[in-house]
Amino acid sequence: MTTKGLIGKCGFTGIAYAIFLFGCKNVHEGNEEKNASQPPIEMFALQTGKINSTLKIPGELVSFRDVDLYAKVSSFCKQLYADVGTEVREGQLLAVMEAPEIVLQLASARSRVQALSATYQASKANYDRLLETSKTPGTISQNDLDQALGKSNSDYSQLNAAQSAEKEISAMQRYLEIRAPFDGIISARGISLGAYVGPSGKGSELPMFTLNEQTRLRLVVYIPESYTSYLHQDDEIHFSVKAYPNDRFTGSVKRLAGALDKRLRSQRIEVDVVNKNKRLLPGMIAEVEFALATNPNTFIVPSSALVNSTERVFVIRDTNGKAEWVDVKKGMEINGQVEVFGPLNVGDQLVTTATEEIRSGAGVSVVARKTN
Repeated sequence: MTTKGLIGKCGFTGIAYAIFLFGCKNVHEGNEEKNASQPPIEMFALQTGKINSTLKIPGELVSFRDVDLYAKVSSFCKQLYADVGTEVREGQLLAVMEAPEIVLQLASARSRVQALSATYQASKANYDRLLETSKTPGTISQNDLDQALGKSNSDYSQLNAAQSAEKEISAMQRYLEIRAPFDGIISARGISLGAYVGPSGKGSELPMFTLNEQTRLRLVVYIPESYTSYLHQDDEIHFSVKAYPNDRFTGSVKRLAGALDKRLRSQRIEVDVVNKNKRLLPGMIAEVEFALATNPNTFIVPSSALVNSTERVFVIRDTNGKAEWVDVKKGMEINGQVEVFGPLNVGDQLVTTATEEIRSGAGVSVVARKTN
């Protein structure tokens, strides 16, 4: 190759290299210009606060106490003193049953008690006479005295057994009277005069009576898992029923199950409801309102400050002029405000409108700062 050709080739290579360096410089300057032109970001100072909300959920009114009354012994219905809708008092007689065999057993037991009582009295009197006579030396042998004592003790034991049997049959006879265990109203009746009832057989398929307490009710509500931390003992609630759409009733939380229902994943709570006027009925469905209030020391941020991606939930914090993604857990949200839980501090500067486009570690330019 000639000297002229070599110089020409080297000159071409130098020109190409110069063009490459010039292009890289333009790209670098373009990126700096692009970064410099990023719009500034609005931020706010993180503060604690409190969110008040209302949870509406269906519930069911049930009797404070209700019981199905069955017969204890096999018998026939002789008299009825209550029917559906009858208001009864505790201990009031509802029905009288008839069982002739129990009457006969009781008469037999009483006769046996009388007979054994007479036998015991005779043997005891005999022992007492022998004991008194034995005080004169040589009149009564010790063996005769011991036998008389043994006979008296044996007769006494038999008398006690007979008396226990009589009491047992008397107790069974008292079961023939069906009485109300508490104040309430008869909501169902499953027998008629002459019907057979008992612990077994066709007559026991249905209860004789169903008794409901009406002046006090339980409002049963199942609270979803995410809201269980907001409800506490003695919290006041409000509810309404379809029968009285313009009326609002109140009650207080008295019992919390303390565990979640495995099927519903909810906690059962019970609200005591005073129902003196008996307007509310067991079985009614109620629309229940719970006032939910967060802890006053909870961090509250605008909904726009929370990024909820498929992989994580986070807010963006300004740390020494750099964007930092901070993972948080989301709490209750209402009216554009949401409670968050995470490694945050009061006064932290957070991006008001956060997006995944603001990458962690990137520089941030603040246009305005405001208090949340």
